[in-house]
Amino acid sequence: MNTRDLESMASEIREVIGRYFPNLSEKQWEQLEALPALYKEWNEKINVISRKDIDNLVVNHILHSMSIGLYTDFKPMTAILDVGTGGGLPGIPLAILFPECQFTLIDSIGKKVKVATSIKEAIGLGNALVLQSRAEDIGAGFFDFIVSRATMPMKNLVRIGEDIIDTSDQSNTLRNGVIALKGGDLTEELKPFRKSIKEVELSTYLPDLPFFETKKIVYYPVR
Repeated sequence: MNTRDLESMASEIREVIGRYFPNLSEKQWEQLEALPALYKEWNEKINVISRKDIDNLVVNHILHSMSIGLYTDFKPMTAILDVGTGGGLPGIPLAILFPECQFTLIDSIGKKVKVATSIKEAIGLGNALVLQSRAEDIGAGFFDFIVSRATMPMKNLVRIGEDIIDTSDQSNTLRNGVIALKGGDLTEELKPFRKSIKEVELSTYLPDLPFFETKKIVYYPVR
């Protein structure tokens, strides 16, 4: 990917993401536009995104991460835990989108944590903390929501959510719980939760982009 490609991807951010999130501040645009160069640079050292897919970073990774913001809003000071963040997805784009919320991004692999930390520092993302940790080692009662992007089976995310999510404050639009970005046929994975889980087709919000035809948001409210 050459410099012109990076300029094209930065333009794609304004064009494509601006279609769905038109009211971002100039600071948010600057942070988003910095991501392609940062991810490209790091991906050449540490493979956090498939090298075959790096050209599709804007739609397949940044917009995909931000799509949670098309499904729901978070009130200021909402505490959100990104489980298995890898190189910072979906946590970094979501922290840009919701600058008044507090994000904690965790991953058990140190080199991925290094990437996410470097990127969040490079764009001055003050509302995100990156930690090398397993979700099972995170203390209970500090988070309103868990978010995750194709990290682990839903049963594991639900178990973690039920252990650590604080249910005392229910002032968000959604009841506190787990919001996962997933794709493909989820019939078997979600069978145990059919009475309590909500599946949302992302093509509902992003109808013009073929990538989202098989992508879903899965929401589990913690009771």
